[in-house]
Amino acid sequence: MKFSYKFSNLLGTIYRNGNLVFTPDGNSVISPVGNRITVYDLKNNKSRTLSLESRYNYTNLALSPDGSLLIAVNEKGEAQLISMMSCTVIHRHKFQTGVQCICFSPNGAFFAVAVQNVVLIFCAPGEITGEYNPFVLRRKFLGGYDDVTWLDWSSDSRLLAIGCRDSSTKIVAINYTKNFRTYNLSGHTDAIVACFFEANSLHLNTISRNGQLCLWECSLAPSDLEDAERPKFAPPQRKREKKAVSDNESEDDVEDVVEKDALKEESSKEAEDVNHIKNEDETQGHPFFYKKICRHYLADEPRKEQRDVQLTAANYNTRTKVLVVAFSSGAFYLYELPDVNMIHSLSISDYPISAALFNCTGDWVALASREIGQLLVWEWQSEQYIMKQQGHSSEMTCIAYSSDGQFIATGGEDSKVKLWNTQSSFCFVTFSEHTSGVTGIQFSRNKKFLVSSSLDGTVRAFDINRYRNFRTFTSPNPAQFSCVAVDYSGELVVAGGQDVFDIFLWSVKTGKLLEIISGHEGPVVSIAFSPVATSSTLVSGSWDKTVKIWNCLESNSEHETIDAVSDVTNVTFSPSGEEIAVATLSGNITIFDIKSAGQVATIEGRNDLGAGRLETDIITARKNAEANYFSTIEYSADGECILAAGKSANICIYHVREAILLKKFEITQNHSLDGLNDFISRKHLSEFGNMALVEDREELEGGRVAIRLPGVQRGDMSSRRFQQEVRVFSVKFSPTGQAFAAAGTEGLCIYALDKGVVFDPFDLSLEVTPKAVHESLKLQNYTKALVMSLKLNEPNLIALVLERVPYKDIELVCADLSPEFAQRLLQQLARHLQSTPHIEFYLQWSCCLLTKHGNQDGVFQHTGLLALHEVLSRKYEMLNKICDYNKYTLKVLLDRADKLEQENEGKTNATQEDSDEEMLLIRSKDDENGQSQFSDEEESDSGSEEEMA
Repeated sequence: MKFSYKFSNLLGTIYRNGNLVFTPDGNSVISPVGNRITVYDLKNNKSRTLSLESRYNYTNLALSPDGSLLIAVNEKGEAQLISMMSCTVIHRHKFQTGVQCICFSPNGAFFAVAVQNVVLIFCAPGEITGEYNPFVLRRKFLGGYDDVTWLDWSSDSRLLAIGCRDSSTKIVAINYTKNFRTYNLSGHTDAIVACFFEANSLHLNTISRNGQLCLWECSLAPSDLEDAERPKFAPPQRKREKKAVSDNESEDDVEDVVEKDALKEESSKEAEDVNHIKNEDETQGHPFFYKKICRHYLADEPRKEQRDVQLTAANYNTRTKVLVVAFSSGAFYLYELPDVNMIHSLSISDYPISAALFNCTGDWVALASREIGQLLVWEWQSEQYIMKQQGHSSEMTCIAYSSDGQFIATGGEDSKVKLWNTQSSFCFVTFSEHTSGVTGIQFSRNKKFLVSSSLDGTVRAFDINRYRNFRTFTSPNPAQFSCVAVDYSGELVVAGGQDVFDIFLWSVKTGKLLEIISGHEGPVVSIAFSPVATSSTLVSGSWDKTVKIWNCLESNSEHETIDAVSDVTNVTFSPSGEEIAVATLSGNITIFDIKSAGQVATIEGRNDLGAGRLETDIITARKNAEANYFSTIEYSADGECILAAGKSANICIYHVREAILLKKFEITQNHSLDGLNDFISRKHLSEFGNMALVEDREELEGGRVAIRLPGVQRGDMSSRRFQQEVRVFSVKFSPTGQAFAAAGTEGLCIYALDKGVVFDPFDLSLEVTPKAVHESLKLQNYTKALVMSLKLNEPNLIALVLERVPYKDIELVCADLSPEFAQRLLQQLARHLQSTPHIEFYLQWSCCLLTKHGNQDGVFQHTGLLALHEVLSRKYEMLNKICDYNKYTLKVLLDRADKLEQENEGKTNATQEDSDEEMLLIRSKDDENGQSQFSDEEESDSGSEEEMA
């Protein structure tokens, strides 16, 4: 088994906090998801999460105008300069405090960063500026008396508008400019949310938090401003001269003093605003000034429904002159400027909208809500969703792969069940029938339905094709279900009780309760059916320190009990159905033989799992690790290894027979989560001890900080300061063995095998070389060449050999292959079918290989067949969409050609008719023999023939 798994994608988390960014082409939107960044491709309906991550959650993003550089800043002020070409971090920079906003200039030469009430102008690295040192400070401006909330550049990148929380807006110039002076705009009664320049103009629009919109008209045009040389002012005389350097000071001390003075002079030059005019006489007759045209109150409309509503986000598209404003009530409005006519309104939720953004064309508007983790892209002209995604509003508790690995089902504490496509990484259906947290979920083998258990006392079956809840299973007396399982045939559903220590068995077809299985003396926390079609064995684990093996069909409530020594947290079957793995509260994983009930192996993994120290913990991280345990385990697809995780950021892979740790994965480095550090930082300690245990309260409020009781897993979410804890709730291996999923605090992390340049030969000998492969191809010895390429295991070489084999010789080559190479060839065919344009050629390879070797037992592994089935299903869906699009396009072209032929009847040209026949397959009506018609019957017949082929 290979262990080169690397982070591939992040599902289940759509948006966390911060601003959104559209790519320059307007087809993709970039969203911060915790300490990672996700790019949603709206045109191809796909999403990908960059493999890089930060130590804290991202709060600000800025993309260069050419889309090559991305600046991401986290909540601690740590900035990363990211190349979007290679998706790697080029440079890191640390600001003193958090950053409010960041913005690139339209020409890409500068970017502005707002830190508290100061605006820093940096030269952007690249060909435009000729500067390749990142974060080179160019200018520094003082924004206002309070923090800066918004930055916007003029279209010529010469002026910058700075909106502040003190309700003022400041206009500054990057260089010294004639006919310009630094100008302050006031008139708002609340904090500035956004301010925007008009296109090719200096007119300005400002919006405040209470919904006031002010339109400002500038007295000058951009062409009236001229760059000039910076005037030279006499340096101010110092009131006190510095004392002479004493004789006993060393030369190094003198050099340090000189360097500090030089730095102070440079910083004073950067901070000096040469466009600021202090003389009042000059300001009165200056040609540059702003005039307020009008003021509009945009919050009047939403306040008809909710009185205390506030404006939370705004954005303006200069091309279409359309303004979008979003409010805390979950509604947004579109206005056309400068007349301020409302052209569209929509309410997307009951929660505040955190970010709003237009794409470059102004057709799409992206809206995000931090409270519920929702991100949607709305096309306001056609009034339809381009994308609407929402993750679980609380933590995921369980996940399950479909039998072919195409879908992942997730259940959360928000009582919702979501289905995700592993290829597009989008959620395509959400079931919200449960009324309490979902505790277990599993797909049926035929991929037609899935079942989920919940604390609301129901087990529900959902139809995947029709997207509906077609069965609801309940117990005679109310009971909370903690786990669920489906047998191999998909006819039986079983669930374990949490408050009632029984196991309930239902029939899927009738929905009736078949049997109540009793025997446990504690909550049933895990349950599993045998994965073998001929077996009806059921295994259950409980907190009564026992594992029971049931045969629920042949014998009534007869079982065999295995003593697990400690409380059971999870049980799982091996793919062969001969062994079970049991995770207990002692931190061990024990392997038992299902027939003899004997212990096969024991894995002691408590020290491997590790544990951090929470902020409010009284004990150390080492003491925490002594009480840690695995809460979720899963066998690999080949049954050789076990994937295990628990209340920590680590995921461990163990070898079953050797009982050793093979590899350990750390799912996150996000220190915004609690429990990741082993020690409490010194800056959080004072003379009173840990500052997290000290809470400021009023005099009459009283009380003390509530210290969590032993055994509490999720903490007190009603406390004033609640921080999520890092942990892994569930891990599952893909049936194909190419990936595994881990549901944690950050979301659903997908780890896939690294497809990089790795030399992994099989049965290699001295005579097997790429040169020998090419020589065999020249001699037309295709079987020998294919076997040697499979031994070298290089995908490019295997693809070359496969495509050199003539179409008529494929069947003979497949017949000559030995069974050990047939399985490897099947895996390579599944891999090449993903990207090759020669679909029919590779389908012939697949058909011949399966025909020649499919009737022999043990030749093809289940993982290889599933991988081929997954690729073929994806190709079928892709071709189906293309054929539908081409079918309707041809119909439109034919109708258009008929109309043109009727209009230009009698004025035909022979050469033009020939070209039309070649391009559009259209012929004249007079020529009955060559007439070509497209009918739905012929299309359906041709479609059925293609499916038969």
